[in-house]
Amino acid sequence: MAPVHIGALLFDYQAIDVIGPIDLLNSCNKKYMSALQPLTGAKEETVSHAPEFIFHHIGVDKEPVHLLSSDITIVPSATVDECPDLDILIIGGPDPVNFKLHPKHADFLRKHVAAGKLLFTNCTGAAVAASTGVLDGKNATINNLAFKLMKQVYPNVNWSINKKWVVDGNIWTGGGAVAGMDMISYWIKENYGLDILSQASSMLDFEPRDIDGVLNVLPKRYDESGNQLPTHVFP
Repeated sequence: MAPVHIGALLFDYQAIDVIGPIDLLNSCNKKYMSALQPLTGAKEETVSHAPEFIFHHIGVDKEPVHLLSSDITIVPSATVDECPDLDILIIGGPDPVNFKLHPKHADFLRKHVAAGKLLFTNCTGAAVAASTGVLDGKNATINNLAFKLMKQVYPNVNWSINKKWVVDGNIWTGGGAVAGMDMISYWIKENYGLDILSQASSMLDFEPRDIDGVLNVLPKRYDESGNQLPTHVFP
């Protein structure tokens, strides 16, 4: 299985919008899953078909970027001019009122989508994508609190907030930050199987919701009396 290159445009986004999904994806990574196997007790058959992800944090240049939240500063691992070909691009959510996407980032995003590559946006990251025109005529969602404003600012996008995420072709848009992790969970399950998702999510003690926000993605467990037990089983 060839490595999957995943990139995130690095600008002043809310940390969890990108770090949450990437941490979940990294928990699926064969190298990471294998290294922690003595601790987690992951089954060999699960580890054997785990994917290999390579992550890139893409700046306009190599200058460190201080994030909108959490007082975190990230140093880019690549620039838009030298980034390897990506399979997946993740866009986190900035302040949708005052943020302006750098033209180099905008061009990078447009080319990625035009090439038919997979785009994930999380939270107000959909506003970033909308600002480049790639969401025109597309179905998309966004953080519920930004919904009314974005309908006014980007009227050519078919905005909705009745689902936790929306898929339109190669563009996946997630609502609030954790809804983006739910969206990524669904993608993991569909592409790599429930066992990979279960193992990865257990490593984070995270339980994903479905597209309607219901906790029914992972199998439930019950005791002999029918009382629900914690979903994850730890060694």
